[in-house]
Amino acid sequence: MPMKSLSVLLPGLKWLQGYTAQDAVADLIAGITVGLTVLPQGLAYATLAGLEPQYGLYSAFVGGIVYALLGSCRQVTIGPTALLALMTSRHTGFGLDSGPAYGILLCLISGIVELAMAVLKLGALVDLISLPVTVGFTSATAVIIGTSQLKGLLGLRGGSGSDFLNTMRSVFGNLHKVRYGDLTLGLVSIFVLLLLRRLKNVKLANRVGNLRAQQLLSGSIWVICTGRNALVVLMSSVLAYSQCGQQTDCPFILTGKVKSGLPSLALPKFETTIIGQNGTEEHQNFEDMLSELGPSMLILPIIAVLGNVAISKAFGGVGLSPTRELVALSLSNICGSFCSSMPVTGSFSRSAVNHASGVRTPIGGCYTSLLVLLALGLLAPYFQYIPKAALSAVIISAVIFMIEFEVIRPLWRCSRRELLPGAITFVMSLAIGVEIGLLLGVGADVAFLVYRAARPVLTVSKLQTINGISYILIRPKHSSLYFPAIEWVRNGISKALSTHGTAPVVLDCAQVHDFDFTAARGMGNLHKELAKANVPLFLMGADKNIGVILKESTNIDFPTIDCPNDLEFILEHTPNYELHLQVTAPLVDSNADNIVTELSTLSAKST
Repeated sequence: MPMKSLSVLLPGLKWLQGYTAQDAVADLIAGITVGLTVLPQGLAYATLAGLEPQYGLYSAFVGGIVYALLGSCRQVTIGPTALLALMTSRHTGFGLDSGPAYGILLCLISGIVELAMAVLKLGALVDLISLPVTVGFTSATAVIIGTSQLKGLLGLRGGSGSDFLNTMRSVFGNLHKVRYGDLTLGLVSIFVLLLLRRLKNVKLANRVGNLRAQQLLSGSIWVICTGRNALVVLMSSVLAYSQCGQQTDCPFILTGKVKSGLPSLALPKFETTIIGQNGTEEHQNFEDMLSELGPSMLILPIIAVLGNVAISKAFGGVGLSPTRELVALSLSNICGSFCSSMPVTGSFSRSAVNHASGVRTPIGGCYTSLLVLLALGLLAPYFQYIPKAALSAVIISAVIFMIEFEVIRPLWRCSRRELLPGAITFVMSLAIGVEIGLLLGVGADVAFLVYRAARPVLTVSKLQTINGISYILIRPKHSSLYFPAIEWVRNGISKALSTHGTAPVVLDCAQVHDFDFTAARGMGNLHKELAKANVPLFLMGADKNIGVILKESTNIDFPTIDCPNDLEFILEHTPNYELHLQVTAPLVDSNADNIVTELSTLSAKST
């Protein structure tokens, strides 16, 4: 098959064209650096997901290879993330082998849903999630993830789960069981991780006079700061090995035995067994498993797509193809499910490390995958000495920066209304669950959009032409008028006539670009009502398409003008114009008494 045709099927192969030794070295350095980051994170995120640690590593190598073949942004790294691990943990606590079965099946279904979104070009669905809702969601998940690691940090045994309220209740109810060895190690690890995170912003190299020494010092600081997770895990593991290797009484709770070797290549399980409420084994068929996964089968892929597209745009600009990114992400999950992977997506923190490491092509992800495979084959026996407190510290120090306090102040100043969907998402995610919180937040945003469409802002002004002819100008501040808004516009015109007196009505359509059929028919009825009351209705600055829609829907030729001067010319040539306006009644009943008085006065004058 020619290279050009093969590149159509595997777009990532274009990176091989002109691939130089310098590119290979840069990708190798970046791949190893990201690998040193993903190894401790993968172990930690698997624990967060309620799975054995090796599943985090199983999830960390397939995505890098698939994305290298299909992806379009060189900085993006695909693998396990804290958010998807948290959402997966909601379905892995039923005992026996059901945890991996549910996690792997969810990975497969997520990939299928993402692939369907790519085929149907539904990547734009993520645009329905506004920034305040996204901020509320990520902030709530950061809080939930952080609190879920308190047990590991405090040395309390038992799973943490993904329920914020129950987790906090369990932690406070077991404070008397805190293990001070784990607590001390965890707090020190967090302090060191935060210190190293800040250290990269300190310009220590500038204090050295020798240029060679400056480069060496700055490079060393960058390596230490970038690989801080691996460094902390390594040091804590050495400490734990020295304290627990030959002793029965260990001051730390350790990760435990990590299965070495590569995962078996197999289909995900479509049935499993769980421990029932009475302690007996219960068989779960495929329908039972789908029923348990429920909304997560749709919400988790959408969240994964949202995160991956956001990362791609942040690093790759606006020229990327969302469909191509969806295909790469979907096949990463589908192929990963055959290698015992839990759901994966792009990781912002690891993508930032990849970018800072000077990666040149997505092939850097292949080097990361090779490092993970090497660790599974050779280092797995040593992972059992990693203290859980250190892994909890890695997660906590990463997710605390996901809480975005900084957007509250500008939102309060610019658009307080947008704070409400974000607040609903945040509170409901903590109180009920992240899926329900996200749905309620999106629902609140959609409700505001519908309300704005149904209740467009109308600017009402009573103006005069050059020759002193009064008219009422109605200016909708909306680009479209649809069926929920037409009654609102009709009532607004009625109130304007009641308030300002009878005068020609000019509807400024300069900003209105679309009518639907119902709105057009409503405009026709409005035109007839005003005509009965001898009140002229004009459309000013209306687009030709609007005129066609109104004509086809109502069979009425709406008079149109380009500017108020045209209005003056038309009215001056309208016979009995002033007499018509004297007897015109507003369209609302509340002014009926004034109408009777006006008609009586006119009758007396005529006699």
